[in-house]
Amino acid sequence: MPVEVLTDRDALLMVRLQAGDESALGAVYDQHAGLVYGLARRVTRDEQLASDITQEVFTYLWETPDRVDLSRGSLRTYLAVLAHRRAVDEVRRYERRSRAETASAVPEAEADDGPETSVVAAAAQNWRTQRLSALLDRLSAEQRTAVRLAYYEGLTYVQVADALGIPEGTAKSRLRSALARLRALLGDEAREAIT
Repeated sequence: MPVEVLTDRDALLMVRLQAGDESALGAVYDQHAGLVYGLARRVTRDEQLASDITQEVFTYLWETPDRVDLSRGSLRTYLAVLAHRRAVDEVRRYERRSRAETASAVPEAEADDGPETSVVAAAAQNWRTQRLSALLDRLSAEQRTAVRLAYYEGLTYVQVADALGIPEGTAKSRLRSALARLRALLGDEAREAIT
């Protein structure tokens, strides 16, 4: 019974939003802003960015209320999915910017230090790539696949789970286990190098 009441309330709020009722937006905001902000904050780990995402989510809802399909889930679920997607997009955008800045900074440093530096940098990068590949090969096939999907292809836990046809919790568990194993392997190598 409470689910039906919630759905009816969501439906009423959506009708009001589609009619341009600003007080309906205020009611939706009051009910769900904490959830939206919390999700965005957890994903981005940045309070200002989470605030911006929260504003974007509710602006999007206001501008496109017809996009909400209550037959597929509650308004709360819709807003949570939207917040999560926006937050993940922001994190990916930030990572792309960082990689681009790093890539553009490397040629300048190489140009200043001469051709020997670029050879040394390329050799160091090649060694790191080979070392990481060797460490990944020591993981189980399931862990290795999950790591490659998440860290090389940039998929979220949910997307990794979908790609592998496994539950989300299993995907998280595989990734956590893989990272723990990699930390242990790196620790073993460091200890061997010291002795």
